[in-house]
Amino acid sequence: MKTRTGRLMLSMGAALLLVTGSVTAGKASSEDASRVRQLMQQQAGMMTPELQAKVKDLSPDTKRLLMQILSSHDRYSDRVTLRQVMHEVLSDYQSMVAGVMTDNPEQAADSAIRIANHRIPVGGLLPYLGIENINDERLAVLESFNDSVEGNARKLAAVAGKGDMTAASRLVGDIAAGCVGCHAVFRGQPGVSAYLKK
Repeated sequence: MKTRTGRLMLSMGAALLLVTGSVTAGKASSEDASRVRQLMQQQAGMMTPELQAKVKDLSPDTKRLLMQILSSHDRYSDRVTLRQVMHEVLSDYQSMVAGVMTDNPEQAADSAIRIANHRIPVGGLLPYLGIENINDERLAVLESFNDSVEGNARKLAAVAGKGDMTAASRLVGDIAAGCVGCHAVFRGQPGVSAYLKK
């Protein structure tokens, strides 16, 4: 059993190294590429064998997408969960909206940047998405959600930084739509009890 798990870890690590290298080549410094490779190896080592096998079976395109998402962040935690990260994102979203509503471009821009560069939870994103969602079809939607949330948050920061709060206000709903869409696919309704009759 240990030998099989060891081989799986080695092949996953090699695949992640190859994907990391192809994604980050030309887009980041070799130091950044090395940092992302180390991070991916750490995350893979934290995964259960079942999740490791699912990740290993992902297509190169899906692995490339995951690496692009991961490499756009520079805040990683070794303690907080995805739920805790989402609480931070919600606080930043509320602060961003408050900045827009009170015509405070600095608050809106700073909060939007924090949304776009939210913390990556312990173990990465995949362990929190549900094992049934770790496949090419389901993970493909992450690109559009990422563009809706993080991409529009960066746009909001840029226009707010120029003092154009009207343009910033138009992006608030697009960011929220990305959040809600992602939750519909990967989270479901929070707080549901198994002890209530259906």
